[in-house]
Amino acid sequence: MEPSFRTKRKKILIISIISLVLTLTAAGLFYYLKFTDKERDLKNTPLNFIFGNTDVPQSTCSVSDQIKYSYYTGSDPLWKVNNKFGLYVYAEEKEFFSIADRLVNSNGGDWGYVLIPYNVRDYDYGKWGRVFNQLIGKHLIPVIQLWNVDVDNYKKETKNAAKFLNTFLWPIRYRYISVYNEQNDNNFWYGKANASQYAKILDYTIKTFKENNEDFYIMNGAFNISALNTTDHMDAFEFMKQMNEEVPGIFDKLDAWASHPYPQPNFAGNPLDTGRMSIRAYEDELEYLKSVLHVKKDLPVFITETGWAHAEGESYNSSYLPDKTVAEYFKTAFNEVWLKNDRVRAVMPFTVIYDTPYDHFSWVNKDFVPYLHYDVIKLMNKVAGEPPKLETGGVTTPNCEF
Repeated sequence: MEPSFRTKRKKILIISIISLVLTLTAAGLFYYLKFTDKERDLKNTPLNFIFGNTDVPQSTCSVSDQIKYSYYTGSDPLWKVNNKFGLYVYAEEKEFFSIADRLVNSNGGDWGYVLIPYNVRDYDYGKWGRVFNQLIGKHLIPVIQLWNVDVDNYKKETKNAAKFLNTFLWPIRYRYISVYNEQNDNNFWYGKANASQYAKILDYTIKTFKENNEDFYIMNGAFNISALNTTDHMDAFEFMKQMNEEVPGIFDKLDAWASHPYPQPNFAGNPLDTGRMSIRAYEDELEYLKSVLHVKKDLPVFITETGWAHAEGESYNSSYLPDKTVAEYFKTAFNEVWLKNDRVRAVMPFTVIYDTPYDHFSWVNKDFVPYLHYDVIKLMNKVAGEPPKLETGGVTTPNCEF
């Protein structure tokens, strides 16, 4: 009986184990099928359950925002189509820019030049912001002439001036700087012309402005080229020689040459005269640079002052030429001398207006009425210059609200 009972018990145990395995298998299969059905349902459900749910905020986009940017149209400092006509003006009077515009950009002209003195201690952003806006709007190319440096504090003042002038948008890529004025004349260099001192200041100015922006285009301060050695002047060529001895190669560091070729004697010379006493004095300066100082560069010329004194003014001065003659001389000078010389980039006569006794150089009187030579030059044919000018653009961006 004992073996038979054991056999029966063993069979019951085996059957129980098999039943348990089958039950667990069936349960696993049931849950597997249920899960895959749900996953299949999710995969087949349209995506509008994400975007179509009314409980989720909707976005509304418009194209109303714009990122503005500025750029220059080229990179040639000696662009071919160049309007050489210019005028000496001042930053303080808005009307001066309109007077210059009507003169230099008349009769087919565009992008003429203006010479503007700049006090290196002047950091008036409002004033100079208005100046640069005028220049951009009227298509005037500025040559900024530095003045009033403290020679005992020139490094600090030069750094500040370069940083200040670099903050503005300029109308063309190249930012013309003339480094002071007639420094071989005691009256313009703090009582005593000093070639070695000026050479060091010029060298430092070139370096500092270029460090702020490579597009600063630096020229010397023009010399009083017609003055010889006197108690008040140092001969310009001797001054240049001493400069080069103090800072060897100083003139090869320049980008351009500034010149004051006045028609002498008594600001009454013939426009077809030659030599350092004439309106072609820059030719003698360039020859001295090349043959004596061995300057390698062929520097372009910017005439930052020139002109004839006219008898008309606050009072009539018969020692000067009548304005009718001055007008004829200016017309001849442009047609026969300056416009024909490819080295000459700009001619900016002195001056839009000045108080007595220099009112005889003015182009308009105290009521802003033009003298005859203004009207004659205004009527001359000009070209529309094509400098690497400032342009603005914009990129539209979506403005979305959720």
